[in-house]
Amino acid sequence: MFSPLRPIYPVAGIRAIENKLIPSARPPLMERAGRAAAEDAVRLIMDRPGPILIACGPGNNGGDGFVMARQLAQAGREIIVAFAGPADKLPAEAAKAHADYLAAGGTVVSDLPAAPANGWALVVDALFGIGLGRPIEGRYSSWINTLNAQPGPRMALDVPSGLDADTGQPLGTTFCATHTTTFIALKPGLLTLDGPDYCGEISVQRIDIDAPAWLQPHGHAIAPSLFRHMLRPRPRNSHKGLYGDAAIVGGNTGMVGAALLAGRAALWLGTGRVYVGLADPDGPAVDLVHPELMLRQATEVPERLSAMAVGPGLGTDTTSTALLAAALRRDIPLVLDADALNLVGADPALAKALGTRAAPTVLTPHPAEAARMLGCDTASVQANRLSAAIELARRHQAMVVLKGCGSIIATADGRWFINGSGHSGMASAGMGDVLTGLTVGLLAQGWPTEAGLMAAVHLHGAAADRLAREGIGPVGLTASETIDAARGVFNGWLIEAQRDPRQAAVRPLR
Repeated sequence: MFSPLRPIYPVAGIRAIENKLIPSARPPLMERAGRAAAEDAVRLIMDRPGPILIACGPGNNGGDGFVMARQLAQAGREIIVAFAGPADKLPAEAAKAHADYLAAGGTVVSDLPAAPANGWALVVDALFGIGLGRPIEGRYSSWINTLNAQPGPRMALDVPSGLDADTGQPLGTTFCATHTTTFIALKPGLLTLDGPDYCGEISVQRIDIDAPAWLQPHGHAIAPSLFRHMLRPRPRNSHKGLYGDAAIVGGNTGMVGAALLAGRAALWLGTGRVYVGLADPDGPAVDLVHPELMLRQATEVPERLSAMAVGPGLGTDTTSTALLAAALRRDIPLVLDADALNLVGADPALAKALGTRAAPTVLTPHPAEAARMLGCDTASVQANRLSAAIELARRHQAMVVLKGCGSIIATADGRWFINGSGHSGMASAGMGDVLTGLTVGLLAQGWPTEAGLMAAVHLHGAAADRLAREGIGPVGLTASETIDAARGVFNGWLIEAQRDPRQAAVRPLR
């Protein structure tokens, strides 16, 4: 579970690393990449019969394909290489890979051949790599459509052709891989927006390069390793006062359930006391499902709190605005979600108050809320999710999680993280409220803001993944179901961490 940290580099970062290494690398980077791809292919297809089709393009990604083809042919596999040429226009290193493949007895065809009667054992996309910045047209577009129609395993080298490696946007016709072998390190576009749908299972082949030794990464894939230091057992001599007082303010008329979901999530993650301040003047006085929650009118939540969340079901009327303004003045960690974000986006005074807070702030927008805060449209946010998250964090001096496929966490100093847990079943009502509750619950228990937000985001998705493995979802999964699963996953993390003798029981950091 506590795997090594996985850095993520945009295309510019990968290019910078390559440029430092290419002149002196032995064996050359292309030789290493093609060999690693061949090894992945062998593991993927095992004893699956039939020939392997490798479609090579006019650049260095095609060169990787030629090396892969040579390696697989030497291992005894039947290889068909489709290459539209001309060979004399290939970059120098790719031209050498092409010549070495031919010298080893390989042949090429100038168009995709018809599939054999029993199908291809594997089709490989080595057409275009990470540098593509325009839609694929003509012959190569037709090739990709044909490759996508093949029923067997489909493997992409570095990034599926047609997918923007920085943003995860498909640029027109895009190869749809069941498996992607990417080189040196992860790229943002593999992990967010449409990237996961086009990449399938991702294998990172470092090709004997320690990327952080050459260029310090600004991004990482979120995993428990990043917050392992906070997964400490509680002392037996405990009481609820050690584990924080959290409040959730929201739940206006017709939206009380949103605040209750957040409150329940915070409670089930071990927060000592949880208050739910309801904006609905006729709201309930008790949660009959979880009477442990302390329900109040929104103006009556206690002054002494460890952390606070505002937004789930809050509404946007004048009372809601006043509640948010009061919360922004509190000197405690604050989580803003849903209508709290919409109010900030519409009111410059609230935005100024947010940006000048001294205490930690967490913002949890979905793309439409992020667009309102940035003064643009949702499509612009989705066109470059990483850039949008970083700008929100900088502008408001806050930690930000831009929710969606491959949720992105950004810090005010420009660092960022991408989460890979979770699935499509989380696109349902109330999921954001649960995430808010998990986040404020950890902050109330003394977790640092960065570690707490990473843990909450990853835990939320991991809970949904556990439920799907148990046959609950993905279709029809409800937000309420993830709360219990999150508690189970979190306790599993604690048990795993406690196997490390260095993780002694300590008092909470409050």
